[in-house]
Amino acid sequence: MESTEAVAALSALAHPARLSLFRALVRAGNGGEAAGDLADRLALPPSTLSHHLATLERSGLIAHARHHRHLIYAVAPAAIRDLIAFLVEDCCEGRPELCGGAPSCGMPAS
Repeated sequence: MESTEAVAALSALAHPARLSLFRALVRAGNGGEAAGDLADRLALPPSTLSHHLATLERSGLIAHARHHRHLIYAVAPAAIRDLIAFLVEDCCEGRPELCGGAPSCGMPAS
């Protein structure tokens, strides 16, 4: 992942509604969730939800698929892994004991 892609992903998450939306999609798992259900759950008007979904999708963190008349949104696991890997790429200067057990450093989480 390049810096510009990481900035786009982090910028997309840097809004309370989008962060809540992203977290709801993480909880939904691989099956994702219909846009209408997300709007109801998060109490967002459809136009606002569409705007936030588009921003997250442009960042690459989520994707959609059409299922009959519904748009189903889901997280893009590879993009999330790439973002996390980018963020911790130089973790602890090769000394995992300095990271306090961060899983990204190859140590069990504390």
